Amino acid sequence: MTQDKQNNLIKRPPIVCIMGHIDHGKSTILDYIRNTNIVDSEAGGITQRISAYEVIHKTPAGTEEKITFLDTPGHESFGAMRTCGSIIADVAILVVSAEDGVKKQTTEALKCIQKTNTPFIVAINKIDKPDANIERTKNSLVENEIYIEGYGGSIPCVPISAKTGQGMDELLDMILLVSEMADLKGDPTKSASGIILEAHLDKQKGITAVAIIKDGTLKNGMYVVCGDRMAPTRIIENFLSKKVTEATFSSPVRIIGFDELPIVGESFSSYENKKDAENEIAIYKETVEKCPFKKMEEENPDEITIRVMIKAEVAGAIDAIEHEINKIKSEKVKIKIVSKSIGDITENDVKLASGRNPAIILGFATKIDSTSKDLAERSGVEVKIFDIIYKLGEWLEETVTHRTPKVMVDEVMAKIKVLKVFSVMKDKYIIGGRVESGTINVGQDAKIIRGDVEIGIGKIKELQQQKEKTSEVREGVEFGCQFKSDIEILPGDKLETFKTTEK
Repeated sequence: MTQDKQNNLIKRPPIVCIMGHIDHGKSTILDYIRNTNIVDSEAGGITQRISAYEVIHKTPAGTEEKITFLDTPGHESFGAMRTCGSIIADVAILVVSAEDGVKKQTTEALKCIQKTNTPFIVAINKIDKPDANIERTKNSLVENEIYIEGYGGSIPCVPISAKTGQGMDELLDMILLVSEMADLKGDPTKSASGIILEAHLDKQKGITAVAIIKDGTLKNGMYVVCGDRMAPTRIIENFLSKKVTEATFSSPVRIIGFDELPIVGESFSSYENKKDAENEIAIYKETVEKCPFKKMEEENPDEITIRVMIKAEVAGAIDAIEHEINKIKSEKVKIKIVSKSIGDITENDVKLASGRNPAIILGFATKIDSTSKDLAERSGVEVKIFDIIYKLGEWLEETVTHRTPKVMVDEVMAKIKVLKVFSVMKDKYIIGGRVESGTINVGQDAKIIRGDVEIGIGKIKELQQQKEKTSEVREGVEFGCQFKSDIEILPGDKLETFKTTEK
């Protein structure tokens, strides 16, 4: 790095993600910080799609410092989005309830943080609750190998109540301290680069992405490139949905006008003119084309394939749907995702789904118009729309179970040893035997076993026990029997009664 570039570096605000179990108060923490620290009359109007926002925190020294927060979903289905958040973040907050201690999703969040090697702070929330026990929670952290300060480790730990606000200023102070130790810097003279956090199709504005600028400055008139997708920055909006002419590092922005949906979690770069942006895309495409050709997975003729098309309102939900689909395991039925895109379900989607093996169109928080719905019904295309991720997964799992081929299985009910054959008349044998296991009944079918080989099937017509007719004989009892069979029965043969069931 040249001396000039070093001189351009200045301190940049930290980007923070808050992670943890879904019921441990992550959203409450974010709400408290947002409502207390965003000094703007329109703060309450933040759209839910902007999953990042900036706050101003006044330090004990009296200075005002900016912090950017990412809002990552807590449900397990959104694991990819959480990982994306920890990649983008400079500092992570691992939230643990003072009532419950460490839970499964806490450890899952920790793995995401550790995987990306992100510095993190433990926030023990809900200390205002009657059942709160900070000491027990700290011991729970240690038991799960989360070694906080004072308990054998160096991870900062701050007890808080997002409901009352107790400890929240201390948490924000700790975020700034950890980020100061990380020595976060950026160059405002460079063209902006960063990460795509979210993407969706706005009916009025077109394909839109929420991005976090990690370095440099983004200005009106520049061109943003993400892979082979491009957007001219005619419209840039900040996290409050206000139009801005430029934005710099650590800021969340909405970029409007991509030619195709950018991939969530991918990096972006920006260029002063369109020619440079197009050259970057050309280089990217050339690199992709040189990658080894991946042979498409051949379909197993012994498997039933359920073809699925995913349509969602926002790109991040597609990852969550794929997560739910990957949880469904079946030896005989395979789920194949044939396409995934954002926006409402259209006639073109229905046409693509139709065919010899029609695909199921799974929509999440999206719509289908009446024309497309009628076409789907005529084409035999099943369309299902959900607004809860796990409900989608449950429905698809039931569909897999329903389409799994049923197998007829013979369940052995009892085992008999043939002791003697008294008489034979055509296909009727009078035999004596002993029930070695189970209970036999009149009318049951029985397999004839000689040695270890099944040689035929017969039926129990009559039963006698101590020369008295009976309808059943239990284990360990000797009996007489009229047995109907086309196969010759010999002493020493074994009979197995069975019931055929569908599985």
